[in-house]
Amino acid sequence: MADEPSTTVWLKVLEPGELADGRVKPVTCGHTTLCMTRHQGRVGALDNRCPHQGGPLGEGSIENGLLRCPWHGWDYDPITGRAPGFDDGVQSFPVEEREDGVYVGLPPESVRIATVTDLVAETLVNWGIRQVWGMVGHSNLGLADALRRQVEAGKLSFYGIRHEGAAAFAASAYGKLTGRPAACLAIAGPGATNLLTGLWDANVDRSPVIALTGQVDTQVLGPGAFQEIDLAAAFGKVAQWSQPVLGSSRHAELVNLAARTAILNRGVSHLIFPDEVQTRPAPEGAKAGGPAGRLTPSAITPPRESLDQALEVIRSAKRPVIIVGHGARFEMSAILELAELLGAPVLTTFKGKGLIADDHPLGCGVLGRSGTPIASWFMNESDALVVFGASFSNHTGITPKRPIVHVDFDPMVLGRFHAVKVPVWGEIGVTARLLAAALGADAGVAERVDQRPEVAERWRIWRTEKKRRLAEERGQGVSSSAIFDAMNRQVPADAIIAVDVGNNTYSFGRYFECRRQAVLMSGYLGSIGFAYPAAMGAWAATREDDPRFHGRPVVAVSGDGGFGQYLGELTTAVKYGMNITHVLVNNSELGKISKEQRSGSWDVWRTSLHNPDFSKYAELCGALGIRVRRREELDAALERAFAHDGPSMVEVVADPELV
Repeated sequence: MADEPSTTVWLKVLEPGELADGRVKPVTCGHTTLCMTRHQGRVGALDNRCPHQGGPLGEGSIENGLLRCPWHGWDYDPITGRAPGFDDGVQSFPVEEREDGVYVGLPPESVRIATVTDLVAETLVNWGIRQVWGMVGHSNLGLADALRRQVEAGKLSFYGIRHEGAAAFAASAYGKLTGRPAACLAIAGPGATNLLTGLWDANVDRSPVIALTGQVDTQVLGPGAFQEIDLAAAFGKVAQWSQPVLGSSRHAELVNLAARTAILNRGVSHLIFPDEVQTRPAPEGAKAGGPAGRLTPSAITPPRESLDQALEVIRSAKRPVIIVGHGARFEMSAILELAELLGAPVLTTFKGKGLIADDHPLGCGVLGRSGTPIASWFMNESDALVVFGASFSNHTGITPKRPIVHVDFDPMVLGRFHAVKVPVWGEIGVTARLLAAALGADAGVAERVDQRPEVAERWRIWRTEKKRRLAEERGQGVSSSAIFDAMNRQVPADAIIAVDVGNNTYSFGRYFECRRQAVLMSGYLGSIGFAYPAAMGAWAATREDDPRFHGRPVVAVSGDGGFGQYLGELTTAVKYGMNITHVLVNNSELGKISKEQRSGSWDVWRTSLHNPDFSKYAELCGALGIRVRRREELDAALERAFAHDGPSMVEVVADPELV
């Protein structure tokens, strides 16, 4: 029996008779895992970790009187832990068999020393990181433990997901919604590469995200260790800033730079953590970082020359139209003040859907392929376009045939696809207010047309057409116009809606009329599978004290193709009690691709999908599941889903051609 130190703590580890002779078993006591053995009537307690490769001895076996390591076959005495014929061995601990079971004497746990990753986690919190999505694994355990401590202190929330791609999408959607960065966590190798699609979504849609990835030990980096890949190269251009955190690094400063870059550049920063660095003691005297003195106000005033040129274009226009993109999402009050001063219709890009309510006297809905004929009509009838925070995507189709004033906070966006009449580099809200102030001072100079009556008439025409489409039925499922007509009635006015990619998205753009809802989508990347993970990101924002989002309902809208990519995340929503209402448009095919094949004179090929009853799947996961086959069932199903406390799904069997 091993020597017993004076400070030994005795802990019960086995019940009487629990371990048969010749058997071994791992037992965890606090933060210590033991390999318990019974051999020839004696009980042994050994350190579970083999000193050579770290193999779990408690998963080994006793052969010919010796305990064999399951990883590399090294033998130890099952009671003393000594390796016969060698000087090494594994630590043993004192054992007592008592009437009520087996007890092991362990030294008290040593006082924990703050680590490099403790410093990292505290700095992330100081920068306002409140949400982390990810998967804990063998190459990020030290970092995960540091994050755990922040969670237990109430300073951070962590959500364990089923696929790292969902973690990145959730973080991206959170950034799009709030303008603040969140983080996603993965292991080295496949965990890190699984993040890439969601991170590209953040990159192209200008959403601040911090990616935290594990890495193999630096001592084996290079030859090709298990799960070793060149992460800096793999992340390539998706991360505008990527650095390894090494033992000799200024650890808090690296996090300062990562957070600062993500916030100011509105994109992805990436920190790489070699395994052994994560548990190193923090340098003596090192302090966590934070944003104080590191961020400048972003309210940039545009150059006077640009502002004067913009005013000249607007003053000469009788039918100006305002177009807003996703980049204007936090500055709509200033833009609406300008629009109302001018009596100018406001159109949105698809990513900007909902930035102005569709029942606003100047709201005209979405412009482009996913839009309304209202928006297209006003753009075509205009004599000047004032564009705020839009990217000029070909899906939007902003015409270059009108004089364009283009305002953006990023000078590289201005005139990116073609020349514009007046490019204006300035913060969007500041610029809109300056324009309104100047135009308000000379109101009445131009004989502008008040276009409000025309907006109302165009909505009347479009709503009449939508009613006609409601009557279309082929007996092959519910039409998209009917689905979104019911959603217009049932979705709460302040909901946050995450939409996917496909026919469901195009139909949402056409038929759903926003009031005060906020809309999230995978814009420039257009990634199928976005909606449900994005809804998880939005839900996390509603749990914070930000009055813009606190307590708001969250809705996901997807097709069966998109949901199929991340359907495991429904169990994540159930686990954390995420109150997400999911409207699943199930047409049993990749309907948008079928349509593209037909329009391109291709055969429709390999777009059909084999689906389960998704509503039953939802029930199996612990959520509420409702299946709808007829238009008349929609309102009751949606009403029930929104009343449910927790994740719910309304699966609508849809007609793939009535979109």
